[in-house]
Amino acid sequence: MPPKPDSPAAPEAPHRDAPPSALATLLGDSRALATLAVPLILTQLAQVALTTTDTVMMGLLGTQELAAGGLAIVIFNQLRTMGVGLVTSVGNQIAAAAARAEKAGEEGAGGDHEEVRGIVRASMAVATLAGLVGAVLMVLIGQCLTWLGQDAAVVDRTQTMLIALAPGLLPCLWFQAIRQFTVGMRRPQALLRITIASIAVNAGLNWVLIHGTWGLPKLGLTGIGVATSTVYLLSFLALYASAKRDAALAPLLTLNAAKADPAAVKRLIGLGVPIAATYGSEAGFFSVTALMAGAFGPAALAAHTAVNQLVYIVFQVAVGLSHAASINVSRELALGRFDDARRIKNTALACAAAVMAVVGIAYLTVPRLVLAPFMDSGSDRALTIATHLLIVTAFLQFFDCAQNIGVGLLRGLDDTKSGFRITVIGYWAVGLPAAWLLSHPLGLETVGIWLGLLTGLATTAVLLLRRYGSSLAAREAAAPTA
Repeated sequence: MPPKPDSPAAPEAPHRDAPPSALATLLGDSRALATLAVPLILTQLAQVALTTTDTVMMGLLGTQELAAGGLAIVIFNQLRTMGVGLVTSVGNQIAAAAARAEKAGEEGAGGDHEEVRGIVRASMAVATLAGLVGAVLMVLIGQCLTWLGQDAAVVDRTQTMLIALAPGLLPCLWFQAIRQFTVGMRRPQALLRITIASIAVNAGLNWVLIHGTWGLPKLGLTGIGVATSTVYLLSFLALYASAKRDAALAPLLTLNAAKADPAAVKRLIGLGVPIAATYGSEAGFFSVTALMAGAFGPAALAAHTAVNQLVYIVFQVAVGLSHAASINVSRELALGRFDDARRIKNTALACAAAVMAVVGIAYLTVPRLVLAPFMDSGSDRALTIATHLLIVTAFLQFFDCAQNIGVGLLRGLDDTKSGFRITVIGYWAVGLPAAWLLSHPLGLETVGIWLGLLTGLATTAVLLLRRYGSSLAAREAAAPTA
């Protein structure tokens, strides 16, 4: 029997249908974003630990080995990063295709995931092509190092290391292709377990192959390259096996790159080239600022290097949030939910701001504690400079995170070219001139360089986010009405 109008139960009825508050909506969106972002963030941090292990092992072998191995890793990482850029859009394409199949199934049109399988095949073809070309380039670059004025003994070790690393690029990019598939399907949980396991396996293989234990040959520095290539192969096989055990992923996972649709391959390359160029542009921007810092002496360069490493570690949070937001935007647009796509931007920025605020407080209140792992035995001058840089970094990282999220949001719209163009403007047309002006004519030296970095990143972030808003509005206006 329904309650009478004057009964106590009657006034509660409207509250059941009342829309959620803005705070409740933000919290709900944040939880949904975190489900995808947290595994990605932790995976990124684990990958940082993986490369750090290699660097520590090189340092134990001696100065020449560290120099040679470091040079080889720089070359490998540059080619690997650009290869990863070529397949980064795969996650967005998978998310959109899966959403379309899901929507068709809900509408009784018999949703089919053949589009997803086609994208997976195309991604494996792109990864294979990039891996083979990259491996050849790696060896050729090693042969050219002598012409670049490098020490002969270092070049010999670097060339051997590059030959050991080259075969690992192929399974590395295969792993990335399957990673994008699992992320696009919103099932990335195995990534973290596999990456953490790879750290332990890598450390063990490094030790065994460097020192030749258990009857194996003593390979020294080359052993680190062999170990790295082996770990990439094992990681790929582990992720493939994990996906094949997943009932939702197994029917969609096909590695037959020979059957890839040329049009799908061409589309992935068209989306991927600007992403690879964006990654290269950003890396180049920070590399040039390192050279600028070195002009002010060893203490300035040491301070710059230490703070830059801190920024790189915290930046992995932005990478995870950016990727998760990008995937979710692709999905929401495929479902025609423009308001949800618009809200994803605000949620990602709010989550990033919360994390950056906590980190920024640590930079400002306990700078020496934060810098201790990097500069415990450094000079007092370097520590003083680094402390000043942390003040700038406490604010810079908000913009660094926002611009990375902006790139991801545009990727969710399949707009990778605008992201590249805007980053070139922000980094090179605004940031670099500002860094030079503030560091040299205005005499702020290393602090001026970092203020220039802040200026460039802030410009980039504003332009990217504005572009996302206008592009999303245009997409919504052009969408057919229900």
